[in-house]
Amino acid sequence: MRRVGAFGAASAALVVLAASPAQASVIWNGDASGGTGVFSSILCDSPGSVVAQDNDDGRGQVFKFNKPLGLERCEAHGITVGGSRYTFKNNSTYWLGWDTSTNTPDAGTIFQWKSYGTNDQHQQNYPVLMKVEGGVLKLFHIKVGEEWTLKWSTPVATSTYKRIVLGIHTSSDASSGRVEAYYNGAKVADFTGRTWDDLGNDTRFGSYGAEVQDKRVINWIDGLKVGTSYADVAS
Repeated sequence: MRRVGAFGAASAALVVLAASPAQASVIWNGDASGGTGVFSSILCDSPGSVVAQDNDDGRGQVFKFNKPLGLERCEAHGITVGGSRYTFKNNSTYWLGWDTSTNTPDAGTIFQWKSYGTNDQHQQNYPVLMKVEGGVLKLFHIKVGEEWTLKWSTPVATSTYKRIVLGIHTSSDASSGRVEAYYNGAKVADFTGRTWDDLGNDTRFGSYGAEVQDKRVINWIDGLKVGTSYADVAS
């Protein structure tokens, strides 16, 4: 697959990143064969569960996020690298890639670029967020003050894997932060905005939302990776 630079030449900082391919590397391989220990923590109360299992579909081990009726959350928070929780940093570029397949057209929030802290400890809560609702996959940017902007959407089928790649250049400056999105290998969004909250941000994968508390959601996730270039996580 053709390599894509880290956001091209939109700013001087991004030019430097794009011009340094030798530094590109996979930060985290979240393959399900490593079990749930590849995540920093699991936020999924019983009877919900996050397990790795083989569905005999040729993929091998994949993660099953099972959010039953009555729960509003079944997520994995953060990533583990070298036996410790990985700390994402401000003014850095990260590429995140994963395959997702949900059993319902209303799976709620399937990804959060989640802010640390609560209430007045953060300003954005989740600067970047993805949902599956009404049979549509949606990518949002949330500005300070809970100002939601839909950046991209597409109809999606249930029980079908889709490859999602997000490139996030972290910045607490709205003019410097940037997000680039790819869907099944095609670029679908590219926008600027604040992407780093006061105490930092971390990943959350799975299913979440008060609107899905009365729904049984299964989100199958495979091929989880975090890297410093698109090529690191494209497949």
